[in-house]
Amino acid sequence: MLAEPKLKIILDLVQSSTKEELIWMNGYISGLISNGKSQEEVAPASPSSAVKKITIAYGTETGNSKKVATEFAVKAKKKGIAAKLVSLDQYKLNDLSKEEYFFTVISTQGEGEPPVGAKKFYDHIHNNGFKIPQLKYGVLALGDTSYPLYCKAGEDVDIQLNKLGGERIVPLQKCDVDFEQDADAWFEHVLKSLNEQNVVTPAAKIQPATETKKAAGKKYYNGIIITNINLNDKGSNKQTYHVEVTADEPIEYEPGDALALIPFNKASVVKEIIALTGVNTTLELETAKAKGTVEELLTKNLNICYLLSSVVKKYAAITGHQIPDARFDLIELIKKYPVKDAAQFVEVLKSLTAIAPRLYSISSSPNAHNGEVHITVSLNRFLVNNDERFGLCSEFIGGLPVDTNFTFYIHKNRNFRLPAPEKDIIMIGPGTGIAPMRSFLAERDATGATGRNWLFFGEQHFVTDFLYQTEIQSWLSTGVLTKLSLAFSRDQQEKIYVQHKMKKEAVELFSWIEAGAFIYISGTKDPMSKDVENTLLEIIQEQGNKSAEEANAYLKKLKDEGRYEKDVY
Repeated sequence: MLAEPKLKIILDLVQSSTKEELIWMNGYISGLISNGKSQEEVAPASPSSAVKKITIAYGTETGNSKKVATEFAVKAKKKGIAAKLVSLDQYKLNDLSKEEYFFTVISTQGEGEPPVGAKKFYDHIHNNGFKIPQLKYGVLALGDTSYPLYCKAGEDVDIQLNKLGGERIVPLQKCDVDFEQDADAWFEHVLKSLNEQNVVTPAAKIQPATETKKAAGKKYYNGIIITNINLNDKGSNKQTYHVEVTADEPIEYEPGDALALIPFNKASVVKEIIALTGVNTTLELETAKAKGTVEELLTKNLNICYLLSSVVKKYAAITGHQIPDARFDLIELIKKYPVKDAAQFVEVLKSLTAIAPRLYSISSSPNAHNGEVHITVSLNRFLVNNDERFGLCSEFIGGLPVDTNFTFYIHKNRNFRLPAPEKDIIMIGPGTGIAPMRSFLAERDATGATGRNWLFFGEQHFVTDFLYQTEIQSWLSTGVLTKLSLAFSRDQQEKIYVQHKMKKEAVELFSWIEAGAFIYISGTKDPMSKDVENTLLEIIQEQGNKSAEEANAYLKKLKDEGRYEKDVY
């Protein structure tokens, strides 16, 4: 039992710490106990060499920013820096004017937007006319170069903090999906800069006996496929799979959430890579991403498809080949620019990124489909050098037979939620954008929600591509679906899309919005979601008798009120 004075110190520390700091302290103390270290071996700096404080704030959607920020906090504390780790959704906005050293790790989602939890902070620094001349800061931006607005949220934060008078002490660092190396380099740059400004105290001796890696906080389920059918009829140009999954425990999710899974690489491609390189398949290997045999890593862990240009550059450096600045599959590289031997290929393996989880909007309802989770997956086809390719995950899912076991987790999408049961909703979900709308309708049907429901759906052909036609028509006949607007683009000479149907229904659509309806858009980001938003702005401008500027302000107000939400990809 602790003496009263010590107990008071601990209670005061606990009450003034964030959740992330408490988790770090827990791992830190556990490490001391398990290794038998004495207090003297980990003593902090003496009072005469006080350590200045830095704040590390993160904005995350998938957990990567949190992971990176936590690693940075651990490294900072090992250097004797008093580092406060906090999520931007818990950050006290008024504290920014008091901060001296502020570092943020932030991802970008949707159309160049900040994560939901970081939006208040983002809006605060953009909409308030205050100055922060005392602030010294740095920004680490996470993104994906396959999207046009790569790292835009981080860029915006970096620029705005500077406009408010903050001093950028390290340049903005933009990171692609293989962020670890760039993030580590940024950490070192920050620590060097802090050292130059005498923030790092040489006398500090904080050396945790063990550095405990934090779990990502995701709950993984052992799933089993119970249904996998193609929703498109014979003669369609598309293949859209309806997949139903159960697990060995209750699956916790809400309408609007997504199912995340990591696909396996094709066995035939893995076999060919092994044959071409002569690598020992049973060789145990540990990369920065995973540990296992070469065959396991190539099959389940490492990305071998459409490699990032940065990975291709590493391949060129390892093999000594002159390779164009482009993206290749690993098998293409090996055929065109062979490795010297198996040992060199092992070095290549260590440079590969991990297979990224794929997110699919859930198309079921926890109240209507007890114990199941459904997803709706379109086979992704694309051309590379005039050769037809298929998306790794969509092809993987399409080929999964019933009774297949696989691992998945639920990705929470807190900015795509149903409103109160009495509220009206307008759903615009062409193609596989129908997935969350099916979830919404099934949930509202199962729970007896009284609000009106209007669905806009579109595809190529009515006969072959009307996804979930029977269910939708049933909801229409029973009154669950108040109004249905359909657009089948290839059933007539002139292509008709959902935005054309919206314009045709402009008067009633604006009436619903004025009456308080919530608007949801799901499906492809480009061009669908942009075309739909432009059409909405036109309708608001024309029906509301507003200028273009006023229409934009009107739509922004809907966003701020949570009445205009998008789930686009």
